Amino acid sequence: MAEIKVKNIAKTFGGYKALSDINLTVADQEFVVLLGASGCGKTTLLRIIAGLESASEGEIWIGDRRVDHLPPKDRGIALVFQNYAIFPHLSVFENIGFGLRMKKLPETEIETRVKRTAEMMHIEQLLQRYSGEISGGQRQRVAVARALAMEPDVILMDEPLSNLDALLRLEMRAELKGILAQSKTTAIYVTHDQVEAMSLADRISVMNGGRIVQAAPPIDVYRNPANKFVAGFLGNPPMNFLPATKGEKGKWYVSEMPFDGPNTYLTNLEFAIRPEDCVLSAQGLRAMVQVIEPLGPHQLVTCNISGSMFRVILESDTALSIGQFIRLEPKKDRICWFDPTTGKSTS
Repeated sequence: MAEIKVKNIAKTFGGYKALSDINLTVADQEFVVLLGASGCGKTTLLRIIAGLESASEGEIWIGDRRVDHLPPKDRGIALVFQNYAIFPHLSVFENIGFGLRMKKLPETEIETRVKRTAEMMHIEQLLQRYSGEISGGQRQRVAVARALAMEPDVILMDEPLSNLDALLRLEMRAELKGILAQSKTTAIYVTHDQVEAMSLADRISVMNGGRIVQAAPPIDVYRNPANKFVAGFLGNPPMNFLPATKGEKGKWYVSEMPFDGPNTYLTNLEFAIRPEDCVLSAQGLRAMVQVIEPLGPHQLVTCNISGSMFRVILESDTALSIGQFIRLEPKKDRICWFDPTTGKSTS
């Protein structure tokens, strides 16, 4: 079993605390994505799990073994890097089999594993070529094949698709998820790309300021963000936020429109709704159209509501003009509420 347990991990560089009190459990064969902006600590955490960095505090367990005192080669892990890290002087076959040769496996076993993983990654026709003779997407497939050929307990990936163009990323995302499920490997994947996170993960761990601020299945993180940071970070475009004031009979007023909201001692909250969760209505929030961006089947409309920017996604055939006043009605079951002081959800 390749369950990963990260217990109370902290990391300090000089006087800078890169990670604080990180606790994370990754179940056997689970695919967990560490998602966050640059500098949030996600790559540092991955490197500590891999053994490329040492933690200032805490423990790393893989299965029933504590491994934070072990070198990377003894942890039962494989790594896939952003820059591929394949050897230009070796053929594709030799690159995929490199780790197997270091383990001194028999040649027949090496050949079997290399061919099997190459077929899995659809690069079996490239085995005799060198890195200069293949594309970036093919090099990334070689890097993944090399990791899988080791039959590791755990595979760790640090933004492995970020150097690929948009179409290749889309293709590789779909293949990678299926391949890892087929190989029954526990995986941790680092990215700042929320689309990758949403499409690949069994569970997303959102990081901010060296901490995990929410860990949940993708749809839960998207629909029920734990705080305002998660709400604003996940989604493209991100959630809209408007100030809300408590009125009579438990109503909350947002730009003079009443809503049923949380029962709390607070008198002010932040109202939040995603751009796709609003519809045109005769009695919604009054908004002035400022920018219209056609997006094929939809259009992204930027409005002004009581001095605040508010984005909404509408059907492309909705006739609108700059300066026009419209009414936008949020879907009631998609509204989130946040404490303006702590940023925490009060929904």
